[in-house]
Amino acid sequence: MKTRAAVLRESPGAWSVEEVELDDPRDGEVLVEMVATGLCHSDHHLVTGDLPPLHLPVVGGHEGAGIVRRTGPGVTGLNEGDHIITSFIPACGRCRWCATGRQNLCDNGALIAVGNQLDGSYRMRTGDGHDLATFCVLGTFAEWQVYDQLSCVKVDPDLPLDAACLVACGVQTGLGSATSAGEVRLGDVVLVVGVGGVGMNAVQGASLVGAEHVIAIDPVPNKQKWALDFGATESFESIAAAGDRVRHLTNGQGADVCILTAGIVTSEMFSQGLAAIRKGGTLVATGMSTVSDNAAIRGLNSTNLASLQKRIQGSLYGMKSPREAMPSLLNMYRAGKLKLDQLITQRYALDDINTAYQDMSDGKNIRGVITF
Repeated sequence: MKTRAAVLRESPGAWSVEEVELDDPRDGEVLVEMVATGLCHSDHHLVTGDLPPLHLPVVGGHEGAGIVRRTGPGVTGLNEGDHIITSFIPACGRCRWCATGRQNLCDNGALIAVGNQLDGSYRMRTGDGHDLATFCVLGTFAEWQVYDQLSCVKVDPDLPLDAACLVACGVQTGLGSATSAGEVRLGDVVLVVGVGGVGMNAVQGASLVGAEHVIAIDPVPNKQKWALDFGATESFESIAAAGDRVRHLTNGQGADVCILTAGIVTSEMFSQGLAAIRKGGTLVATGMSTVSDNAAIRGLNSTNLASLQKRIQGSLYGMKSPREAMPSLLNMYRAGKLKLDQLITQRYALDDINTAYQDMSDGKNIRGVITF
């Protein structure tokens, strides 16, 4: 069948909305009519070349929600008409990581940047016949798409899919950076550096578990202001600008946890975050760095880490298994404990995807969402 999708043909480049060919679902796959998809910064990294894709051309998008319209042979647990959200980690359930409850680290994660289906083939082609990769084995920037059943999580049909799609990545990635990776505790002082679509949820997470002070760091005044609505107690334009306040709150010791959720985490930001935490504190690395950033990180040596017993913790999808986290987050949303609707600053049509990402870069959005 033919469908429309946002295609990236070169990196650096721009999204081109094109008519493409989509194959029928094969064994274990489903055909999904897309309803909404979040505009995550990770997809923008492909455009800027900060994280170049391994296969071009590619259809972007990984934070999606839609309705199953056809099932291929061998599909279990999904039927026509089911509402789903996408998982950018198609967890197999069998590898070492899945078997130990860490589905976010599934070996299938190696396909995220490659973009072919689990069997090594492709389901999309350009009008001129080239295989189209799909970012994170998904490619949610398309009106219709074929997904492996491992990439789909069924949700209740009464949930608004434009809000639900956000738990596919940004919400749990941020919230879990505080609650799981940072192990934020009651009474903690927490720095969240970069409060966009991921960082705003780190603010929510730290606030939900009882941090006494959640300090949002962002150079964009609007984001500093918005963060207060999501649980931040105060906000500053930089880590340096917040320094005196953090020292005052902690008797000079430093923050308990610093979470790096900026769109691009620089070496300088990493060094400042490491210096901003106390003895025994935790620095959480969630945001991505560019492939070209090879600068030395000040203060990162074994003696310094050992003597101050600081911890550096990486965090992928908030250190939670998607099939565990997504239903839990949506239940919190139903109960009014988690803000999803408020994260959506603006909705866009697929044809406006480049404008939407420019708005993100200009600091106009917490999270933009494409609705189909």
